[in-house]
Amino acid sequence: MTWQIDLAHSNVTLAVKHMMVTTVRGTLAIADGTLDIDEEHPERSTVEVRLDAASINTGLEARDAHLRSADFLDAQTFPYLTFRSTAIEKHRDDHRLHGELTIRDVTRPVTLDLEFGGVVPNLQGGRRAAFNATTKINREDFGLTWNVALEQGGWLVGKEIKVEIDIAALDQVEQVGQVEQEAAESAA
Repeated sequence: MTWQIDLAHSNVTLAVKHMMVTTVRGTLAIADGTLDIDEEHPERSTVEVRLDAASINTGLEARDAHLRSADFLDAQTFPYLTFRSTAIEKHRDDHRLHGELTIRDVTRPVTLDLEFGGVVPNLQGGRRAAFNATTKINREDFGLTWNVALEQGGWLVGKEIKVEIDIAALDQVEQVGQVEQEAAESAA
């Protein structure tokens, strides 16, 4: 069954070291995505997600503008970061999600530790599912090599990026109910 990502209740958080000792955190907005979930055989499920490169937000506009520039994401030329799953495997009590991440037209394999939060009914007669995924990537593997050497040794920006993704997904029935509810609210 195809589920849509609930953009209002999903998020992507990034964390990277700054000057070797502090951590800068930021977010990227999910532009769109679908999950084809086989509830009987989760290993047959697939995921596709696009992240909006221009949405990078670390809480400091000058830094965010630099991250959108050609030094990093080059959001004007490459507006999306994309992820497509290639396999899902059972791992201990949860799963591992294998896929291909594309940043700036560079595609590399990634593996995410995936936790299933469960499925609950909603008020519109549909269902809502929740997932959490985490991984670490080396930004230089994607051509994001801009950096400044520090006088005391080390680098201004760390190579490793920790990624945490929280996804709320809506089944087809809930989407119809949600659209009808939004239409009723806007007409009132």
